[in-house]
Amino acid sequence: MQTQNLSNEIAISLLETPSFNLNRIHNDNLIETKGSEERVKLLLVRDLSRLNWNIEKSRNKFVMSPPSYYNKEIIRQSMSVLRQEILHKNREWIEKHIDLAKKNLAQGNDILKSEISPRIEICTTQEQHNLFRIFRYYWSSPYSEYVGRRIRILIRDDGIDGSPIIGIAALGSSIIHIPDRDKWIGWDRETRTNNIIYTMDAYVLGALPPYNYLLGGKLLSYLVASNEVREIYKEKYRRRMTIIRGRKASDWVCIFTTSLYGNSSQYNRLKFKNKLLYIPIGYTSGYGTLHISNETFLAMQQLLMEKGIMVTNRFGNGPNWRMRVIRLSSDIIGFNSNILLQHSFRRGIYAVPLAKNFRSFLLGKTDKPIYYNLPMRALVKFWENRWLNMRKKNINVIDKILNFNPEDFRIY
Repeated sequence: MQTQNLSNEIAISLLETPSFNLNRIHNDNLIETKGSEERVKLLLVRDLSRLNWNIEKSRNKFVMSPPSYYNKEIIRQSMSVLRQEILHKNREWIEKHIDLAKKNLAQGNDILKSEISPRIEICTTQEQHNLFRIFRYYWSSPYSEYVGRRIRILIRDDGIDGSPIIGIAALGSSIIHIPDRDKWIGWDRETRTNNIIYTMDAYVLGALPPYNYLLGGKLLSYLVASNEVREIYKEKYRRRMTIIRGRKASDWVCIFTTSLYGNSSQYNRLKFKNKLLYIPIGYTSGYGTLHISNETFLAMQQLLMEKGIMVTNRFGNGPNWRMRVIRLSSDIIGFNSNILLQHSFRRGIYAVPLAKNFRSFLLGKTDKPIYYNLPMRALVKFWENRWLNMRKKNINVIDKILNFNPEDFRIY
């Protein structure tokens, strides 16, 4: 997976001799220095060292340059650092709710004895939101949330007593600017601004054990594209109209989702009948902040506070609060923020058209979407025939399922 093709180097001048060994910097969880500026500099060096940046040290300066690409192991290690920071911060809440999670998981042998019967459950109560949150901590990618429109979903299995949870999904307002996506649709800036409301991002989409052994993630990928989920969205936003053209905000015509490691085993080759459901359309630009640890980000916030610079994170106060904090603090320490932000991780982008005329609708050329008919029952049946039945014949898969007990479920 290639990063941006930039050969620029970043040089950081130090005010003091580093208090750590460069060869062990990625193992150091805490860097103590005399001042906030120096601390931010050294934490950035540590973060970039973890990402395999080339770092050369002289007496009072580091010169750093990014690798030509990030392999999957480097990305996993970086995600692990961010995830552990988040888990540590939320440890008390997780420990309080882990029993709730265990009570809502299936025994492995139960799912082999019964037919899987999915039911879509929208999170509205506090307990439902707690279930979504505790299970979201399970995956290797760090927990994050979207702003704007959001729908959280639990998928339960009514084929088993107690209706255990198969997996979770979440839909949120689409990210404003993704060049490959915009080019695929044909958007210019104005057209995108007027019509992005008719798209949503699937930013959480995954199965829990033991259903993950049966490719439950693919099942959830089918379900979010169903008529039933589209109707749920329509009902939630049916009274809202767009200001510019007076079109219904409940007209949802396309889903977008991304894969952290480029090509996705969950979305690849995912068809319904003869139609490819998840269409690969390109990659994100690798412009972002995932490669900056939360410890570094907090140090940057502290630096800005000491300089009397306030950057709020209220909705509507700019497109990306975290990015603004990183830019401003980088300016203070003399760090080229463009090079830093342009060397995040490129994600594969997938599109799921819900309407036959989605493109003309998103370009403002027609006012009425013509939807595909994707009933949940038909999607589930197709998943069973294409994926589930084959997995149930795999001895290694069966062994993993039979060995799963909800009491063994762990977040850490």
